[in-house]
Amino acid sequence: MQRITTALAVLLALVVSAQADSVQLDETFAKANQYLKKENLSLTGSPSGRDDLAAFSQEAILFYGEAYGNPQHVNPAQREGMAKRAAVVTAQRAVAEYLEGFAIISDTVVNEGVLVKDVIRSATAAFIKGTQVIFQEYNKEKDTAVAFIKIDLHGPKGFASMLYQKMATDPQLKKAIATDKPAFKATPAALDQAYDGLIIDASEQDFRPALINRIFTTKGEVIYDPAKISQKVLVEQGCGEYTNSVDKARAALEKRGVKNALVVKAAGSVNKADLQVSDDDAVTVFSASQKSSFFAGAKVAFVLK
Repeated sequence: MQRITTALAVLLALVVSAQADSVQLDETFAKANQYLKKENLSLTGSPSGRDDLAAFSQEAILFYGEAYGNPQHVNPAQREGMAKRAAVVTAQRAVAEYLEGFAIISDTVVNEGVLVKDVIRSATAAFIKGTQVIFQEYNKEKDTAVAFIKIDLHGPKGFASMLYQKMATDPQLKKAIATDKPAFKATPAALDQAYDGLIIDASEQDFRPALINRIFTTKGEVIYDPAKISQKVLVEQGCGEYTNSVDKARAALEKRGVKNALVVKAAGSVNKADLQVSDDDAVTVFSASQKSSFFAGAKVAFVLK
């Protein structure tokens, strides 16, 4: 999935202005693009679509806003300050719209189901107040301001962390997203080596990151879901890592202390956020996890196409 880091993407991203039909490349946008490259960040949405993989791989939702100075503000300092503020508000609105379509689990997005929708709306309001403004620039000649705002996915104030905590304390929400499928059980098999993590290669599946990604057998039995993860780990790190190659997945899991990850190819997908593995691989994964308990530490990486 191509990451949105070019100046062209910046020019296309969420421009709100009744005073111009197009935006010209200038020093302001060049600086914005340089900032993205320096910080190794990508925008997670634009008129061309959303990039959930970027959000999960960098563990942050990043949006761009633009605004023009108000001609009624004669004072140059006031004009600049209000233009910058307007750019931030534009970006905040874009974040709110993005979160309205954020996948929680399987095919359930946040604008389906009254309960989930209400939870997300209250979360969105809170996060808009706590948004981090990480970049601002003002072009005096063009009277244009741009801003980048960021919301972390995990950590104490992260969007996902809030939902995980809510899930743990709200019986209705927990019931709404829980699976009624039985847990997979098998007699542990002897393995030729010890594994302390898991990589699921889903590059051939129609699979997308979500706040909760699960792994099932072909019979529908649950191998991996949030119930297997320590609550502390779930809040701080989420359900796993997301990359576009097995090598990157190994590198990502190394940061979680994994030295020898088991690599399994997904056999299919239940939906866009839930994967299946073959019967033989299910036994191998179950046996490996029984020995090292890597599920509790969410030492799992998903490889997307």
